[in-house]
Amino acid sequence: MDATQGGFSPDDESITLGRYAEQAYLDYAVSVVRGRALPEVSDGQKPVQRRILYAMQAMGLGPGAKPVKSARVVGDVLGKYHPHGDQAAYDAMVRMAQTFVLRYPLVDGHGNFGSRDGDNAAAMRYTEARLTAFAGVLLDELDEGTVDFLPNYDGSQKEPALLPARLPVVLLNGASGIAVGMATEIPSHNLREIASACVALIRRPTLSDDDLHELVPGPDFSGGGQIISSAQEIRQVYEQGRGSIKARARWQFEELARGQWQMVVTELPPGTSAQKVLEEIEERTNPKVKAGKKSLTTEQQQTKALMLSLLDTVRDESGKEAAVRLVFEPKSSRISREELVTVLLAQTSMESSVPINLVCIGRDGRPRQMNLREMLTEWVSFRADTMTRRTRHRLDKVTDRIHVLEGRMVVYLNVDEVIATIRESDEPRAALMERFSLSERQADDILEMRLRQLARLEGIRIEQELARQRREQQELQKLLDDPNAFKRLMIKEIEADAKAFGDERRTLIEAAERAVLETRVVEEPVTVIVSQKGWLRSRQGHGHDATQFSFKAGDALYDAVECLSTHELVGLSNTGRAYTVAVANLPSARGDGQPITSMIEIEPGSRIVHVVAGPSDNRYVIAARSGHGFIAQHADLTTRQRAGKQFFTLAKGDTMMKPLPLLPDDTHLAMLAKGGRLLVVPLDELKTMSGGRGTQLIGLDADDALAQWVAIGPAGLTARGVYRNRETDVHMSLDDLADYIGKRARKGRVLSLKLREPRLFRRTP
Repeated sequence: MDATQGGFSPDDESITLGRYAEQAYLDYAVSVVRGRALPEVSDGQKPVQRRILYAMQAMGLGPGAKPVKSARVVGDVLGKYHPHGDQAAYDAMVRMAQTFVLRYPLVDGHGNFGSRDGDNAAAMRYTEARLTAFAGVLLDELDEGTVDFLPNYDGSQKEPALLPARLPVVLLNGASGIAVGMATEIPSHNLREIASACVALIRRPTLSDDDLHELVPGPDFSGGGQIISSAQEIRQVYEQGRGSIKARARWQFEELARGQWQMVVTELPPGTSAQKVLEEIEERTNPKVKAGKKSLTTEQQQTKALMLSLLDTVRDESGKEAAVRLVFEPKSSRISREELVTVLLAQTSMESSVPINLVCIGRDGRPRQMNLREMLTEWVSFRADTMTRRTRHRLDKVTDRIHVLEGRMVVYLNVDEVIATIRESDEPRAALMERFSLSERQADDILEMRLRQLARLEGIRIEQELARQRREQQELQKLLDDPNAFKRLMIKEIEADAKAFGDERRTLIEAAERAVLETRVVEEPVTVIVSQKGWLRSRQGHGHDATQFSFKAGDALYDAVECLSTHELVGLSNTGRAYTVAVANLPSARGDGQPITSMIEIEPGSRIVHVVAGPSDNRYVIAARSGHGFIAQHADLTTRQRAGKQFFTLAKGDTMMKPLPLLPDDTHLAMLAKGGRLLVVPLDELKTMSGGRGTQLIGLDADDALAQWVAIGPAGLTARGVYRNRETDVHMSLDDLADYIGKRARKGRVLSLKLREPRLFRRTP
């Protein structure tokens, strides 16, 4: 191996700048992942949160204590355990006190600790804090040998490596964070449901996925709301450890005088505030002209008109009595309630997707993606270890106490002789150990007692305590020796905490369809005119003479697509990304139209190369010049996102063929390579996909490419080319093409027609 490999010089211990930068960045990444951004699966806390809780316990700020200024807590945390910014530590403490963020808050905050509308908490010199009763789930067993303690940043203090969590707080309160190269988004859950799942896994580690997901049907957000994803979708997210679920607000209708009514929203999905909803409504009812535009877009004008026709007044009546109370008054009592709800859900974040990414630091110290079962199993393993350490710690204390009491029993039986031995001996400890066969621990205990106490020792009291301690010793030893007894105690403690801190589910889980705003469009035949520079316009009717279309100087016709006004048009970029535009929203053919780029948010550096339009069940063959492709439906190409979606995977330097529409009677695909080889493949050999790269349709040499293709039925195809200086058509039925028909991915045969520059067309019967 070359000594210079890896950036090291063979002559000295120097290191190249590149290697140093690489190592420094990796160290930084690990520091961010483990020291800031990701929670531990064991106790569900990040280091700053763990240090805040430990510092508050050390300060005596239990749930029954008088709260102190937050600045005192932050100062203690920074001075002893967390040498970082005071505002970052205070922000972390504020989050642990916010009832609208944590399902089960750990800090009891007094004063202004912010609101779900985005209002910041008051400065730390004004607010006060103490621990909640629930924080005891994390802290109560700290002094019982349950976890390791590590030196703090300067070695002057000790801090716990983990907190001995009696419940899986990582799932109860959730977590969010962005590290280097990874992120986490763990939703909150209901304590009773998670506790039931843990108990079930302890009793039966092979618990089926169906039973597990029945016990944990879905997240339980602090602000309530409704989860509208199906049980199958939620289960899939839990099994994969990542994905998203759909959530929406909850509302009710209040009847007013004279038949009037109003819609009142009382719960919002996570990440949504009343202020945000009001801003979204203002943005749609009073839209601003977008950058680079001269006027409002057709979509903005339609949305504004729709909102103003339905909505009269919006008020935020949230306060102390109701955390969320958004009131929507309709224009008229005759307006459909369902229509108002649908418009509000579709146009605001009252219905949104909640991302889930179960990434945390496992028991092995490594960050990784977990699923629900793995997170629960790892926590159960952690709890078993902490209980084992706690039991051994208690057993050691009990054994030591028994040892001390046995020494005191010797004193009680020989009190006068013990006193005499102490008085007469120059080295009383050695004398006691030799005379009464005592250990150093027993002798030290006797010598630390006053002589008056020695004389007053009561044998009955010592015997009673010895009996109690020996019974406890047997019980503790039984826990260590009997796995079933140990499991029963684990279950008993989990159920006790569930009874003490559990509450009813706040988030309703009820599957429902997403709200989709349907614009009423008259269904009529239209022709979409597409120019070579990507300008679009719509003209009523079919069968227009394309030669009569006019274009801007330097532009020309690319395609004229006949479809219906209710269809959707899809633009495909040179990177394989698909963008959707409703045909009904296209400008009329009276002018030059609008560029498609003004209707979508196209990826920087890319351009639209192909356009198709039609009903959702239309089928196309999608392929690249390299010969890879598949069959897809029009619905697979469409998307609701203005930024489009990645649909077709293209290799570097590859280009996309224009999508080939398939008719109901098409049975074969004829492909002509640039080198002149023709291959006819039955359509049932092509794979149907909703996106991707597909499979090899025709075998090509390195310097060859797919040049033409045509879908054909029983009538075959027509080859048009120049023969003896005249343009000639040659018709070929399926029987005539028998020599060219083959399996997918074959190279085919050279087309044996005496035509120059042949072009292939579908032949109609």
